[in-house]
Amino acid sequence: MIPSRQLTLAVKDLKDGIASRHIWSTLGWQEIKQRYRRSALGPFWLTISTGTLVAAMGPLYGRLFGQDTSSYLPFLATGFVVWQLIASMINESTQVFIGAEQFIKQIRLPLTVHVMRMVWRNAIVFAHNSVIVFLALAFYLPQWEWSALLAFPGLLAILVNGIWAGILLGLFCARFRDIPQIVGSLVTVAFFLTPVLWKHEMLGRHQWAAQLNPLFHLLEVVRAPLLGTTSVALSWVVVVGMTLVGFFVTLVVFARFRGRIAYWV
Repeated sequence: MIPSRQLTLAVKDLKDGIASRHIWSTLGWQEIKQRYRRSALGPFWLTISTGTLVAAMGPLYGRLFGQDTSSYLPFLATGFVVWQLIASMINESTQVFIGAEQFIKQIRLPLTVHVMRMVWRNAIVFAHNSVIVFLALAFYLPQWEWSALLAFPGLLAILVNGIWAGILLGLFCARFRDIPQIVGSLVTVAFFLTPVLWKHEMLGRHQWAAQLNPLFHLLEVVRAPLLGTTSVALSWVVVVGMTLVGFFVTLVVFARFRGRIAYWV
């Protein structure tokens, strides 16, 4: 059993960290500016790199999978950009407390602030990369539906899941320093097992294998509305369930070990 005081402190840390918008938004933005200091294009270099990769892979993989370019390129652009957001948050979660060692040991801040800074930083990068998605959709799918706006709640769901994942992975990785390498390898494998380059319909009667992958559902709640597919009820059920279970488990673990993070980093 976890003492109620520890659980209360964990919930307070989470609430105060999210509420400290002026802190994590400033820190996240300053980190982006510092990373691209003296660069003429700044974060748009990532956009150019991602756009070039999508433009090169689109015709090639479209031909390999026997897909029409006009439908495959928007699918690839949307899936690849959203996947980069998911994968980046997972990978950076492993360092979220380790990288904030000086802040944690010198400044009294809610630990959740460092997670929010990571999520915000990735949201900024995604906003830059979203240019690729809009260009692909405007060129190949000029007729937009109002249902495309459902992609915004899907994006919010991904960012919200990034909060509990950042706390949970950050805590375990602060304690066990081998976990970041394991997570990095698993994310690489997950990229090929998740329908990013390929469509889950290609599995035929084995589509259930893709539907067992929670990352697929995170992709679908953003990608499906943008591509004009609104039948994502199952994906939303999985995402909402994952969010609730994720935060419950995270709060239990965070309440138990929150006080030790400063000694682990």
